[in-house]
Amino acid sequence: MYCKRILDNGIRLVTERIPSLKSVTIGIWVDVGSRDESLAEAGYSHFIEHMFFKGTTTRSATDISREIDSLGGEMNAFTTRETTTFYVKVLDQHLPKALDLLSDLFLRSRLGKKEIEKEKQVILEEIRMVQDDPEDLVQELHAKLVMGRHPLSRSILGRESTVAHINRQDLVRYIAMYYRPEKVVIAVAGNFDQPKLEATIARTFGKYRHHHRAVPSKRWPAELCGGVTMKQKPLEQVHLCVGLPGVAAGHKDRYAIYALNSALGGSVSSRLFQEIREKRGLAYSIYSFLSGYSDGGTVTVYVGTQAREVERVLDLVFRELRKLAKQGLDRDELKRTKDQMKGGLMLSLESSHSRMNKLAKDELIAGSHTTLEEMIVEIDAVTEQQVLQVAQQSFLAKGIALTGLGPLSSRQMSNLSARFS
Repeated sequence: MYCKRILDNGIRLVTERIPSLKSVTIGIWVDVGSRDESLAEAGYSHFIEHMFFKGTTTRSATDISREIDSLGGEMNAFTTRETTTFYVKVLDQHLPKALDLLSDLFLRSRLGKKEIEKEKQVILEEIRMVQDDPEDLVQELHAKLVMGRHPLSRSILGRESTVAHINRQDLVRYIAMYYRPEKVVIAVAGNFDQPKLEATIARTFGKYRHHHRAVPSKRWPAELCGGVTMKQKPLEQVHLCVGLPGVAAGHKDRYAIYALNSALGGSVSSRLFQEIREKRGLAYSIYSFLSGYSDGGTVTVYVGTQAREVERVLDLVFRELRKLAKQGLDRDELKRTKDQMKGGLMLSLESSHSRMNKLAKDELIAGSHTTLEEMIVEIDAVTEQQVLQVAQQSFLAKGIALTGLGPLSSRQMSNLSARFS
């Protein structure tokens, strides 16, 4: 059963009680991510996510690790371009201890100077690790091409130069600016006692205040850029990304573009997987994915292949894009895609963790909750005509972006730039 409460200080509490589960997951979501940072602050959101685990006024970092392990639970955090999240998943009987631990991290982090200096090195290694993973690196290069100078183009991890110079004062100021109660959503899903949970949340988080004046939103929609970026690197494969416009996370056409993505490259039965990997053996890894933000989105095709096959693979990718833009999905393929979407959706929501994620995202995107039944109705309502219109808007758009990384010759790079620019 879904329930929403707003604390006196503006923190939103969204819950879904599922008595059939033996677990419960609590997430604290802050409506701030890498796109909210200035260029000089690049990486602050992610750095703060790390620092909250490095000790509080009552617990050391070791205490935190031992305590969550003693509960047999999972505690972690993640930063996206629009949110920062801290969560814990435990057996329902351990909810009070888990909530005490999570609230301690969020409300009483020490942000110790020595820990900050140590964590700088950890994150700098994380940034360097991306340079050694060509799949990650080509997608990072691709984001820079597609988003241009927009903050969405930047790495969530930040830049080495900004991370190396972070100090405690910077982090305290950033938290004061963005970790305001009205920007916080607490999402809880699983088996719990609703009145007890609400009383505990109100007691624990009800006094959370920030006296820094509200900061106007810095967000604005990105203008997607086309073009070609090719980077030579001595690798075994060439890694490619093709970028196209998508839709925002809460857009009315989101289920139509989900269906298109699934049919294009979102599964092992998709057109790209079957045509390029299964039929022709030109790639091991090929897929497409959606990136949906509060005010826009993209579709990206990724593939890794041999340098000599690059143009052939790209021809096949663009052929499938043109076919979808010209013909859409016929009745049978759309039905199969819808069935796949509904099955994947239902399976993905079987855990308290995934339910918690959905609760928070619904609240942050729409300010309301969409039930599984309502989502299935919306999927079923997608028509062939709607899919065709979305395919034409996305896949026939001018200014397609192409990024390549790997053992490309200068001649190849020149030919690809001339052909796809």
